[in-house]
Amino acid sequence: MHLDINFSSDIPKYQQLVNAINDALSNNTLSSGDALPSVNSICNDYNLSRDTVFKAYTILKENSVIESVPNKGYYVANDTRKVLLVLDTFKAYKEVLYHSFVSNLPKKVIVDVQFHHYNINNFRTILNNGKGKYYKYVVMSFNHKSVSAILSEFDNEKLLLIDWNIHSNANNNYIFQDFGKAFFEVLKEAIVPFRKYKKLVFVYPTFTNHPIETLTHFKIFCETYGFKSKVVTNPEDFKVIKGEAYISVSDRILGVFLEQCRSKNFEPGTDVGFLSYNETPMKQFIYKGISVISTDFQELGAKAATFVKEEKVLQSYIPTKLILRESL
Repeated sequence: MHLDINFSSDIPKYQQLVNAINDALSNNTLSSGDALPSVNSICNDYNLSRDTVFKAYTILKENSVIESVPNKGYYVANDTRKVLLVLDTFKAYKEVLYHSFVSNLPKKVIVDVQFHHYNINNFRTILNNGKGKYYKYVVMSFNHKSVSAILSEFDNEKLLLIDWNIHSNANNNYIFQDFGKAFFEVLKEAIVPFRKYKKLVFVYPTFTNHPIETLTHFKIFCETYGFKSKVVTNPEDFKVIKGEAYISVSDRILGVFLEQCRSKNFEPGTDVGFLSYNETPMKQFIYKGISVISTDFQELGAKAATFVKEEKVLQSYIPTKLILRESL
């Protein structure tokens, strides 16, 4: 096994050693049970201090990558692998994704999940701290100019981008949903129930991080099929009016909608309509059922698991579907 240590690099030498051993495992240069060079031999062969080598081996032991046997040395541990899953926020549909991802992985794979909350400093810290410590990285990115530079420091073979096609390149592995054209096509499937209402209102709050292309394609849809339309960006301006149908990317707005329907004695699906974004386990039970536009987060999680299990290029889009219920 050859270790490539760059003494002029900004990356600490102990971290370079950690990265080199993780890379050797990833490309099968090292396998489960293989003996690692002793601390002394690495010091002599690569002109490293004992503290540097010992620190690298300690990090690898803490991450269950290697194990030590008294009076014998260090060995590659069993086939346990650690994967970093980085999501934006914790929501009900993200829980579906997470459980599908974990349940489709072998027991030997350990998943660390962290949330960046659309904060670039959190995003940078999570990924920088995880660099070289994980077998694979599954990352949900977001719209910020610094995201591309952060992601570029990771090998494409180890990185999977999920959910939104932003800051990706042709060489990335990815599993995305389409927030534009696919959204437009699903709206077409709802034309008949939409015709019951005099106006379509898209509630797109300023606090949302939902991709803007959805709003763009809503406007195109309404112009194409002759629907009167309106966009509400301030939640305080959201007033439920009889004869209107509402599309919302925020579950907060769904709660406000149902509350106003109750106070005004409006019947969802008859007096007013509602179409929610992102399926959750509870939306089929809320009121008489909430109609949704959603990708299949269970399928997304399962496909992401195949990226961890298989050494193959993965570039895929998950279909967006319409689920009609009583609210529309």
